Amino acid sequence: MKLHLKVWRQKDKNDKGRMVSYEANNVNEHMSFLEMLDVVNDDLIKKGDDPIAFDHDCREGICGSCSMVINGVPHGPEKGTTTCQLHMRKFKDGDTVVIEPWRAKAFPVTKDLVVDRSAFDRIIQAGGYVNVNTGGAPDGNALPIPKVDADLAMDAATCIGCGACVAACKNASAMLFVSAKVSHLALLPQGVVEKKERVRKMVKAMDKEGFGNCTNQYECEAACPKEISVNFITRLNKEYISS
Repeated sequence: MKLHLKVWRQKDKNDKGRMVSYEANNVNEHMSFLEMLDVVNDDLIKKGDDPIAFDHDCREGICGSCSMVINGVPHGPEKGTTTCQLHMRKFKDGDTVVIEPWRAKAFPVTKDLVVDRSAFDRIIQAGGYVNVNTGGAPDGNALPIPKVDADLAMDAATCIGCGACVAACKNASAMLFVSAKVSHLALLPQGVVEKKERVRKMVKAMDKEGFGNCTNQYECEAACPKEISVNFITRLNKEYISS
């Protein structure tokens, strides 16, 4: 395939940035989206041009670092898929593909498609942990947990912190991310003790970072590569009010 790319290029956080057009030639339908960008970058390097900067690590849909907006959709057109797991068979020969970074005040662009998502790290540091005594690990079956709670906690824990929810929301809200982190701990015995303090600290940190609030339009759930439910936002609000 041959694709026409329009890519956001920005030298650094102080640069105004602009869209630049490129041609992606000899694209195999079995390539991942990032592999396609690797090929484009190889051509740019051969020409002596600066390659397109983008985040990536595991390339297995686990780390959440492959954050980019593809044709207006965080992570691209395939539901429940990260950019690194998106394959080029989702596009057609001759398609125009627009590639941009996350757009949120709390996620400043550092270069091209790379944004600073350390705001999420600071929210987790504020309360996304449990304090436990050191020593031998207790038996996993010593604390029976209802299957409903265990399943919900696991659903929330699938959040990879990619920030697609923020990029999709018109308010750049981080409510889905925070609600997932709060919920997966509050649902389990180990996290119940500190749940009131945790939710207060994490919501305060979220507000301090400049994320917007939720207006219940569900773009976050639609864009989430792990398909985390907005019902966790309801749980977050409940935990916060009761704290």
